[in-house]
Amino acid sequence: MSHTAGELVRLVSDCLGQVFTERDSDYRGVYHLASSPNGRIEIQPDSIPGDDGEDDLYTPEHPAAQVLLFTTTPAADPALQARLGSIEGLIHLNHETV
Repeated sequence: MSHTAGELVRLVSDCLGQVFTERDSDYRGVYHLASSPNGRIEIQPDSIPGDDGEDDLYTPEHPAAQVLLFTTTPAADPALQARLGSIEGLIHLNHETV
């Protein structure tokens, strides 16, 4: 099961009580952002505007992913991961520590 960006925004909003705002970026295209003191969550299509007029993939290593959800937190947040894990169809692709 895959969700559109709009569907995922609604599902994550319901799950976490976050409010998303729509943003438009020349590099990323349209994406949705929710910020809190504990970090930020971004939802966007994997397909982004390319320099040549053709769309590119934001994550070419995951071509089957149609919509991406990024979380940025100051430390690992197992409770957030568990709550997001309860959303049907959401697949955890990877974890980076910055």
